[in-house]
Amino acid sequence: MIDHPPRLSLLDRSRTRAGETEAASLRGTVARAVHAERLGYHRFWVAEHHGVPGIAGSAPAVLLAAVAGATTTVRIGSAGVMLPHHQPLVVAEQFATLSAFAPGRVDLGLGRSPGFTAPVRRALRQTDGDFSADIVELREFLTGTAEITLHPRPPAPLPLYVLATGTGLGVAAGLGLPVIVGGPLLGIGGDPEPGLAALAGYRRAFRPSPQQPEPWVAISVDVLVADTAAEAADLLLPEAWAMARSRTTGEFPPLEPVDVIRAASRTPRQQRYLDQTAAAAITGTPARVGSALAELLDRTGAAELVATGSTFDRAALAASDAELAALFARPPAHPGVGLPALQLPEPDHAR
Repeated sequence: MIDHPPRLSLLDRSRTRAGETEAASLRGTVARAVHAERLGYHRFWVAEHHGVPGIAGSAPAVLLAAVAGATTTVRIGSAGVMLPHHQPLVVAEQFATLSAFAPGRVDLGLGRSPGFTAPVRRALRQTDGDFSADIVELREFLTGTAEITLHPRPPAPLPLYVLATGTGLGVAAGLGLPVIVGGPLLGIGGDPEPGLAALAGYRRAFRPSPQQPEPWVAISVDVLVADTAAEAADLLLPEAWAMARSRTTGEFPPLEPVDVIRAASRTPRQQRYLDQTAAAAITGTPARVGSALAELLDRTGAAELVATGSTFDRAALAASDAELAALFARPPAHPGVGLPALQLPEPDHAR
């Protein structure tokens, strides 16, 4: 066993699949959470998307209630609730209610991504609010320091996280909150220096808070594990193809089987997007994935890995989740395989 491994968690976006109902996609998310708990994952995250054909997860608090009812020990959280779409009081009430059913297990991740399309943004009545001020207001409701008393009162402290890209890191540092970062900030398949500089800036500017006395970083990346590199590449293909189509046709479709994707024609532009998605993910055999993750966790100083991979084949995804969990649970069989015993900071509530 690794003495002090980073935390390991999953983010499931409730991706829909061709030929499957959206209700089945939501049930699949709950089933994946149950499996993650059995595998020893520390945390299970769900997300918020509106009006996206390929994603059924639009209501994190409601979906997490179903996850809470099916699990007993794994932490559950939103990654995240898009705060510009909601009133802070309503978010506080929803997650305080959720915490009443799963005391001590609920985490509230907050983001500010805009709606998928202009009609979605209009339907959400989205405004250019003050993200930092909204977080402060939300935190005051949860800690009982607002002018309105929250009901129900949370039975245990409800930790906040910030999904951060760019200026979000500054918001989190100023408020003394942990961050979850992904995408270009990780520098996978590209230049890592800008992301490292941004994380260093967050750590320098961090102001301790009652929740978080020191800077804390989680990294979010697509991770898929299989027996061979080719099989792992096939696992990534459905998500990569959906991303390529969204960037070239404007529609983010349900996941499709690998053989259907291979038979489909694609433009050079779509092939470039496929290649970009593959370069930004970590896929392959357990040995290859373990080595790549060890390097990434060491480079970023991350205290938690949030694995975000998805694929059409649910059985293959479950097997990948199991292989990833095993990497965090067993000592390396060879140099560079598995994860190092990193001495990384954790939030007080996670100790």
